[in-house]
Amino acid sequence: MWIVLIGLCLIGAILLLSVLYLLSGRKHVPKRDKSKDTVSLLAVMGSGGHTREMLSLVTALGGHYSPRYFIIAETDKMSEHKLQQIQTSNSEIIYIPRSREVKQSYITSILSTVRAVLFTVPVIFRLKPDVILCNGPGTCIPVCFAGLLLRVTGLHNTTIVYVESFCRVKSLSLSGKLLYHLIDDFFVQWPELKHKYPRAKYIGRLF
Repeated sequence: MWIVLIGLCLIGAILLLSVLYLLSGRKHVPKRDKSKDTVSLLAVMGSGGHTREMLSLVTALGGHYSPRYFIIAETDKMSEHKLQQIQTSNSEIIYIPRSREVKQSYITSILSTVRAVLFTVPVIFRLKPDVILCNGPGTCIPVCFAGLLLRVTGLHNTTIVYVESFCRVKSLSLSGKLLYHLIDDFFVQWPELKHKYPRAKYIGRLF
C-alpha cells in the first residue's frame, strides 16, 4: 500500500511541475556563437537500439557540444561497454538506478522510479546541462523530470530535446507520450507520427 502512496505522490509532483513549466513558458537556451561558445550536453543512453541511435546522434554533433555527459542505467552493461570505447577527456559517464527492469511489474516499478528520481535530481542539479538529449528509454523520464525542475526553479535554462526512436512508426513510445507536451523540441522520423502528433517536428530517417 505504501508503494502506491509513494507513487501517487510522485505523480502529483510531476503534474504540479508540468503545470508550473507550462505556465512559465518554454524558453530556449539563447543562441551562441559556435566558434566561441560551448554547450554542455547530457545524453541519455538506453539498452539495445536506443544506445546505437543515440551514439549516432551524438557523433554527428559539432565539437562545441562540450563537455558531454552520458547517463546510463547502472545495470546497462552494453551501453557502458560502447561508451567506454568512445569516451574522451571532455566526457563523463554517470550511472543512475534503472526506473524499470525488463518484465518488472508495474507496481514495483513505481518504487524503482521513485528511487531513480530521488537519485537523479541531485545529479542534474550538479551538472546543470545546457541540453538534455534523449530518444525514449525509460531512464530518460527521471532525467527529464530533473531537467524540468531545474528550469522551473530558475537555476538553469536547460533545453530538453527528444528524438523518437526510428522503430516508432505509428505511435509514440510510453516515454514519448509522457514527455510530448513538456519538452522544448520533439522530433519524429516518420510522417505518420507528425500527422498524429502535430507539435512534433518531422526530420526523416536519421539512421
